[in-house]
Parts: sequence; C-alpha cells; structure tokens
Amino acid sequence: MRYTDVGDTDCSIAQALSVVGDWWTLLLVRDLAGGTHQFDALHESLGISRKVLTARLRALVDDGVVEKRLYLAHPPRYAYHLTERGWGLLPVLVALQDWGGRHLLGDGTLTATADADSAEARRVHALVGTRVPELALPAASAGPRPPLADPVGATPWTVLYCFPGAYAPGTQGYPPGWDDIPGTVGCTLESCTYRDRLDAFTARGATVHGVSTQRPDQQAAFAEHQRIPFPLLSDAGLRLAGALRLPTFRAGGAERLKRLTLVVDADRTVRGVLYPVPDPGGSVAEALALLDALTSAQR
Repeated sequence: MRYTDVGDTDCSIAQALSVVGDWWTLLLVRDLAGGTHQFDALHESLGISRKVLTARLRALVDDGVVEKRLYLAHPPRYAYHLTERGWGLLPVLVALQDWGGRHLLGDGTLTATADADSAEARRVHALVGTRVPELALPAASAGPRPPLADPVGATPWTVLYCFPGAYAPGTQGYPPGWDDIPGTVGCTLESCTYRDRLDAFTARGATVHGVSTQRPDQQAAFAEHQRIPFPLLSDAGLRLAGALRLPTFRAGGAERLKRLTLVVDADRTVRGVLYPVPDPGGSVAEALALLDALTSAQR
C-alpha cells in the first residue's frame, strides 16, 4: 500500500515513507528478517487481520522489498523473503530500536550495556529458543572482497560473542569519548581471553566467532596484531543485529553492538545467553560454564 499524502515527491524520506510508512509494515520487515516466512506464522506473530497482512505483503512485493518463493506446489503455497532492497531497511529498524531503548525504555543515557532487570535484558534473554537465520557475514579480511561466513559453525555448539569494537594500534580506532561510555572497555581483553581458552571450547565441540560492526579490514588488523585464531565477522550491514534484535548503541557515527554472548546449537537455535556482560574477561569462563550446563542437560 503506497501512501499518496507524504508531501514532496523529490524528498527521499517522503518517498521511503510511502513504502514503509505504517508500523505494521516495519514490524512485518522485522519478522521476515528474523526468519518468519510463511503467511500463517506471520499472522500469528503480528496479530493483525489476514486481510491487512495480505495487503501489506502484496504491497511490499510490488515495491521490491519482499519476494515470494514457492515452497508447496499443490496447493500453491508461498514463503516471503526480504530482497536486497528489503535487507537495506535493517539499519532503519536497528536505529529505531536503539532510539526507543535509549529514550523511551531508558533514561536517555548513552551506554553499551544494560541493567540486569531492564526490558532490554529481558528481550535478549528471550532469544533462548530462537533460531539464528542463515546469513552470510563478511569475515575479517584486508582485501577489497572479504570472504563470507555463516555466523553459526558446523560444530555441535557455536559461541557468538558480540562486542562494541577492538582496534589494532596505529589504525583509525576508537572514537572520542569511547572510554566514557559504560560497557565499551574490555573488547581486547575479551577477545584475547577467548584466544587463550580456545582449546577448552574446542574440547567441548564449540566453535568461537566474534562479531562486531567494524569493517572487515579493521577486524583483520586487530586479529593479526593480537593473533586471534578464530573468525571475526563483520555485521556492518546490521543483518544479524536486525534479525535477532540485538541491542546496539551509536558512537563515532556508527551503530555498535552491545557486549553479549549467545550459545547456539547445531540446529541454529539459541540455547544460552549472557547479558549484560559486566566482566569481559570473566565472561569467557562463564561461557564455558554455560556450555557445560547445556551439554549436561542434553544427556
């Protein structure tokens, strides 16, 4: 459904709002990014009428934001997936989430962490049981075309630790005032502690992946300087953050992931969460303990 009363036809904001100008449409994009693709599942998730959902999906398909994929021939049934144009809306959703979390659910303070009893912490812990969508994130690389990697490994467990940012000395690094933002300090310590304890994770059948919104070349310089042996993945496009609604904050003109850890099983399902993470170095031992507890629970 395009809106015709949005004003200036030469204004890109007005034209964008003509496509995604109502809240149901943005929530629909949110759920599609999160891995909900079939009509009935979308209807149940959003709680809107089937007529309204049909109209919104048809409009998004017409505008090239969503595409239909046949998954059952008789009778014909379609799944709905974001196109590249649709994935381009993820930074918009992340910015809205960041603004809402800071100014509506929070007190307006810029922070890279949260209180343990906050709405944000409850939302992150509610990821347990959620499936991580199949994504291809750029891996740390100094080249112009970084290789793409799945955030979930091929091992029984994957530990995804998200961090605000870590930089090699002598590179364009931390923005002004970085150390004054609660929760930012400790990224190098956290990554190096995972490096030093990597054998313990491997012995437990776990792959370790670090994720930040830095550019792949920045991650590659840091990994080389600190001899990080496991993959660092770039979520600069905010696809993982948007799909899982991971908490972010804005610093240095860019969205940054808040520090958190997800333990994901071989079926891509989140089984454990660490958030908030007040002790970056100590969180590595907490992740190992969480792995042990989850493994014992499966026996």
